[in-house]
Amino acid sequence: MTTAPSTAELIAARQPGFSLPRDLYCGQQALQDDLEQIWYREWLFAVPACEIPKTGNFATLNVGQYPVIVIRGADGRIRAFHNVCRHRGQRLCPKASGSNPKLVCPYHQWTYDLDGKLLYARDMGEGFDASKYGLKPVHCVDIGGMVFICIAQVPPAINDLAKNLMTYLAPSALADAKVAFSSTIVEKGNWKLVLENNRECYHCGGSHPSLCRTYSDDPEMTVMEGPNSASAEILDHWDRCDAAGLPARFVSAPDMQWRLARVPLMDHQESFTMSGKAAVSRRMGTIPWNDAGAMMFYHFPTSWNHFLPDHAIVFRILPISPTETEVTTKWLVHKDAVEGKDYDLNKLTEVWLATNDEDRRVVEENQAGILSPAYEPGPYSPRQEMGVLHLVDWYCGLMSSRLGLQAAAE
Repeated sequence: MTTAPSTAELIAARQPGFSLPRDLYCGQQALQDDLEQIWYREWLFAVPACEIPKTGNFATLNVGQYPVIVIRGADGRIRAFHNVCRHRGQRLCPKASGSNPKLVCPYHQWTYDLDGKLLYARDMGEGFDASKYGLKPVHCVDIGGMVFICIAQVPPAINDLAKNLMTYLAPSALADAKVAFSSTIVEKGNWKLVLENNRECYHCGGSHPSLCRTYSDDPEMTVMEGPNSASAEILDHWDRCDAAGLPARFVSAPDMQWRLARVPLMDHQESFTMSGKAAVSRRMGTIPWNDAGAMMFYHFPTSWNHFLPDHAIVFRILPISPTETEVTTKWLVHKDAVEGKDYDLNKLTEVWLATNDEDRRVVEENQAGILSPAYEPGPYSPRQEMGVLHLVDWYCGLMSSRLGLQAAAE
């Protein structure tokens, strides 16, 4: 009986410039390796901080097998914990979000303070030491209004990302924002297919009529190689932003795990709306013009985001199974913006609700084709799919390194 190739062997056999072997998109072992080597070890975008603005506000998410709760404490600090009671393992908070003055296990009412300390455990007997049974913490950091978590015992360095992200997010003033709308869908596709689809606009003209009213599918408008290397239109936009003190020029991690840049929308349009005009009259932050474009932030493996003068859109993906991915989108507006007065919710959300559903269909058909034994990896377009190449090269490089070290240790 032939043994199936390992994830490391599949990656080693991958032809550079081509899509990945079939099992990396649909195999259970590949997903388990992805979880253990990436999702359980890297910083992940969890929620915008403005989603939990008050003491006791919480949000939950599942990172593979790990349920996590993110909560704001009485001291204003945002913390994250494993969403597991230290008594008999009940999930503390089954809801996606809410607010509690204390964290009370619904099973036997063990009660924890918002900093994770165990406050109450009934009838545990003489000598029971509550200090040994606080909630298990998860690394958590608020960077300019975006909350990141890391499951690993020792997280990777985040200083370089934090420094750049705080600078680029500052003009959007996310501390003064609120969540106007949230959408969660499940795409029946591997998490890498969801990200690959996001990282190119080769498909946009044929798939996204609403988005392409304002967002160009010309690769020259999204391919940037450095702070002085981009199309003439983008360079002109960056010069304009520089003159106003608005961070805009391309900056990235050396391995392209994250990247930041502000790009103009087509024809000086203002926002991702059907009309191209701003969706919210009460603007966010200190961005000086309506046509300042979108500050784009990508972070592998979990997030892409757009920050505009009138609103922001943050996206988070989480793997569910080898062929299922949860995609959550949140629209942020100024905290004082009033629905029905300062913005119409339909106009604010219609473009990206449609785009998300269109992307879902594309990803699901992509996955359906890859499930066929007839699938074999095909070549990426060096002009249209450079962003996909960045993603796949990052994935293969990281996994090769970590799986190789693991094999050597064994």
